[in-house]
This record gives sequence, structure tokens and C-alpha cells, in this order.
Amino acid sequence: MQDGEIIIERQGTTGVIRLNRPRALNSLTLPMIRTITEALHGFASDAEVAAVVMTGEGDRGFCAGGDIRALHESARTGDGLAATFWREEFRLNHQIASYPKPYVALMDGITMGGGVGLSSHGRHRIVTERTRLAMPETGIGYVPDVGATWLLPQAPGESGTWLGLTGLDIGAADAIHAGLADRQIASSRLGEVIDVLSALPRGSTSGDVDAVLQALSEPAGESRLSQNAAMIDRTFGFDSVEEILAALAGEEGDFAAETRRVMLTRSPTSLKLALTLLRAGRRSASLAECLSRELGACLQMLDNPDFFEGIRAAVIDKDRNPKWSPASVEAATVERFLKPAEPPLSL
Repeated sequence: MQDGEIIIERQGTTGVIRLNRPRALNSLTLPMIRTITEALHGFASDAEVAAVVMTGEGDRGFCAGGDIRALHESARTGDGLAATFWREEFRLNHQIASYPKPYVALMDGITMGGGVGLSSHGRHRIVTERTRLAMPETGIGYVPDVGATWLLPQAPGESGTWLGLTGLDIGAADAIHAGLADRQIASSRLGEVIDVLSALPRGSTSGDVDAVLQALSEPAGESRLSQNAAMIDRTFGFDSVEEILAALAGEEGDFAAETRRVMLTRSPTSLKLALTLLRAGRRSASLAECLSRELGACLQMLDNPDFFEGIRAAVIDKDRNPKWSPASVEAATVERFLKPAEPPLSL
């Protein structure tokens, strides 16, 4: 099956879903989300399918996230598409996390935002030497979503807080360290991954799939987050952005200085809201709870001037010079973004 933006096929006993917008770094649209959801339901009920692989076409990225131009336009016109997109995307994230068959995500190249949602909730998450993974939302006046407030608090120490607030991209070793990926396999061998999986017998288990992936994997190298773990834990263990920035100012070394410099370019409101959601996620009992909380915040973001300004600066005018309102962390408040979604998210 092929609808242009998504290619769905069966190779032996493996169901393959290919994101097919390579010129847009496979950014997700609402029709793509619906097609993926339908395909996953179909593969789950097909006794001949032993495993499912999610991959992206092109050699630049697995998935750069949601189509933020479309979300920006929807927020501007109030046509409701953005709210529908998030509801259906979050349901898909939950579907992937609870998928009954082995689900393999090939996170080759750029994997950001919604791309993390398509991959890091899966049972088998593969990165390559080309992977650049990030939750960059604070840089566009938004917040980490797609269940990131469930995933990031489970990362070692405060590395997930660092990822969620800075929005900086990381490579394969850091993704594995943060618990967002499991193994590194060379990009040149990803076709082989699908070929070998397609020969598995029907009824194969996650253990069978993992044995295939382990045989093809390679060392991921050193993790920069691991090397800087002590500093990250010292500075990001606070429950206010102001305290984190002050702690970073007292640290020596380039890593701390660059971290602080980047945070000061992010939306102050997004920083405060992201930290609030990450701390709430740490106390949560389930992914569903975090997704529901995120949806409430996302819907409130549709009236946030930083959401419009961040996307304008990043992808419309591309001047990379957003004017945040308010412009300081001290002046930013987040209470209005913490309203539950109406109607509640149905999972």
C-alpha cells in the first residue's frame, strides 16, 4: 500500500511502514498519522506478521517531527486541525508503547519531536552513526510532548531534564545513555536488518528480534551526557529554571557555559512549562497520564504568542531571532497552561 506520504508493505513476516516525505525530513501530517495507526492495527491482527519496522525514506532523517508550518497555520486560523493532530498523534504514541508485537524503529538521521514519539516508545529502538536526536520544542515557543514527559524523567540522573530544557541534539551514544534507544547499527546495514527480520518465523518473540538486532549491532562509543553527568545532576536537580541557570553560571567548563547560553535563547515560558511538566512526569504512574497532561498544555499553547513567534523565526521568516514575550524567565508564568484538555484524551 502506498499513499504518497506513507509506504506500507509486507516483507516476509515483517510489516514495514516507511515515512515518505524525505524532502520535508519525513515530518508528520495528520493523514500520515491516520495511515500509520491503521497499518499498525492491521499488522497486529495479521497472524503472518511477526514484527513491524518503522523507517524513514531518504538519507537525511527518520522523522523531524510534526509539520509545524501546518500547526502554525491552524493555530492562526483556529480551524481545529492542530488540536486534532495532537490528539491523534498522542493516541498513536500510546498505541506504539503498548503494541502487542515486536516494534522496531530505525532512527537513522534526524529524529526529533514527533519522530521521538514514533520511535522511543517502541520495544526495539535502533540508532546509527548518523542519528541526531532532540526534543527541540523550547526553541520554538512550545514544550516537549509526544510522551516525552514520561520518557525523559526516566533517563539517568538529570540528563532528561537537560534534553528537555536545552532542546540540543544528541548522537547515538547519548540516545542510548538516556534510554531513548537500545542499540547502534551502521546505517549501511539497515536494509539487512529488514531482510533478516523478514525471515523470522511467524510467532517470533521480542527475544528473537533482539537476537537479530544484537548480531548486527556495533559499539556506540562514548556518551557526552555520561561524561558530564555529575555537572548535569548538580545543576539540573532544581525545580525552578532560575535556580538551574544560577547553578550553571557557577560551573566551570565549556559544556556548562554552552548549556546556559543555549537556555537563555529559549522561550522563558516554554522553559518554565517544560520543567513543570517534566517534574510532574517524574511523579506520574503511566504514559497515559503524561500524554493527557501534555495535551492540556498543548491546547493552551495555541493562544501563546511565543508559539507563533518561535515558528515564525524558525521556519517561516527563518531569521532565527525570536522575540519572546515575556522576555525573561523571572517574568514568565505557566499556571494558565496547566488546564486539563477538554474533552479529555481518549486512549
